[in-house]
Amino acid sequence: MNYTVNGHATYCYTGGKAFDAAKPTVVFIHGVLNDHSVWILQSRWFANHGWNVLALDLPGHCKSDGPPPASVEDAAQFVLALLDAAGVQKAALVGHSFGSLIALETASRAPERVTHLALVGTAYPMTVSPALLDGALNDPQRAIAMVNTFSHSLLAPPPSSLGPGTWLYGSSRALMRRVLASNRDANVFHIGFKACNDYTNGEKAIEAVQCPVLFLLGDADQMTPPRATKALVAKARKSKVVTVHAGHSLMSEAPDEVLFALRDFVAAPA
Repeated sequence: MNYTVNGHATYCYTGGKAFDAAKPTVVFIHGVLNDHSVWILQSRWFANHGWNVLALDLPGHCKSDGPPPASVEDAAQFVLALLDAAGVQKAALVGHSFGSLIALETASRAPERVTHLALVGTAYPMTVSPALLDGALNDPQRAIAMVNTFSHSLLAPPPSSLGPGTWLYGSSRALMRRVLASNRDANVFHIGFKACNDYTNGEKAIEAVQCPVLFLLGDADQMTPPRATKALVAKARKSKVVTVHAGHSLMSEAPDEVLFALRDFVAAPA
């Protein structure tokens, strides 16, 4: 489904279901050099169990037009504009990595519009090493290889993910290369990493959030290790921490565990 947001076409995967304003809505927000497809299992499950699903491509990524957001704050304003364009008054937000910061900032800016906030593979501050920042700018293919090494704890996914025999490193690298190549005018890799690294509003943002917050973390995550969430967890008003056996790519390494955690969290009363 396409919406016009800030004058540009924005693509949202709906799990194959028509949007129904009478149903509750879940918005899925991807991370750097990803797109809506990283949520394929989770988004399809929610779409087939009574929810509207908006698994978006961020501006300038794959099927969405417009300039890629240069900051977490810009991306949060985009998400609010998307809710307006879709006619959604309230939604649950689920974000991974960069997307988790976007979801957090969105919930802080419009707490009355967010019923549940799920931060998957998150950290604050989300510091990016100088080597990765430089690589994303000057040698993206080398940086993609580095990110894949740091993001995975398994070589092959369990059955509910991409299927037996799939090489996680290879499929993730192919996705990242495709997303990078989808924008010939801007380096969405470096822009996204810099936005993560520059974000300084996390602790103030979590204090402004009014809804329940889920921290969904991977115990083998080298990109955003669980210990890096302590400041946010301590300041969240209504928080729950779920740790699964996975690296940073939680949705592909622990697909069922991520789905079940999101299902139980979002289905609970706010």
